[in-house]
Amino acid sequence: MFGDLSRTLRERYGTADERRFDTARRRTLVIPVRFHALAAGRTGRLSGAAVQGQIATLNAAYSGRTGGADTGVRFRLAGYDVTNRASWFYHPRKYQSRFKPRLRRGGRGTLNLYSASVGSDVLGFSTFPQWYRKSPRMDGVVVDYRSLPRGSYRRFNRGYTAVHEIGHWLGLLHTFQGGCTPPGDGVSDTPYEATPAQGCPHYKDTCPQRGDDPVHNFMNYGFDSCMRSFTPGQGRRIRAVWAAYRAPGHGR
Repeated sequence: MFGDLSRTLRERYGTADERRFDTARRRTLVIPVRFHALAAGRTGRLSGAAVQGQIATLNAAYSGRTGGADTGVRFRLAGYDVTNRASWFYHPRKYQSRFKPRLRRGGRGTLNLYSASVGSDVLGFSTFPQWYRKSPRMDGVVVDYRSLPRGSYRRFNRGYTAVHEIGHWLGLLHTFQGGCTPPGDGVSDTPYEATPAQGCPHYKDTCPQRGDDPVHNFMNYGFDSCMRSFTPGQGRRIRAVWAAYRAPGHGR
């Protein structure tokens, strides 16, 4: 599945080293966000300020203001709605085939972001861009409502669950994808990593290839306090994936 994505990108755009995008010259990619809060009565009913706070967090992370590279991606809130349905709220993975087609708005370039009670073991889940053509109505990202900025999940309440899951929606893989086996996550400037980060380690080097584990990368695991960066290569991959799968006119 992920190998097919990497092959498609290599065939159309070459490797990251062969096709470098100049961040300073390219146009910023502004993604409209339709935010859908699922709720059970008052539980999960997010305020407009909380939603705006999540959008601000996305823009800070993807612009490099948290300490990493500027990916050239920004987010604009295009709509916010609340749906009071306890079964959807408490069991989003089970019922996503019901609420996504009903609530989803926009096309392949619109991010539909849902909040619900996902759980503490798995804080969110996402579709990948190459899935859109076969299942357009299922496209989107679901995160736990307690993971938003200033949410109630200790260690995971800075809004970085959405940053991470949206990375998948944009075509990024985990930094530990494939362990020490090439091509890993398909990005040249994220060192190979045998195992995901847990907590917030100061240092890890789990693969024989050059470079320490990217423990502070948003596409790793770890506490929100540990995450702070994307790399230039991840920004280039996002743009290549967008052109291949989400740009207007694709898949006609």
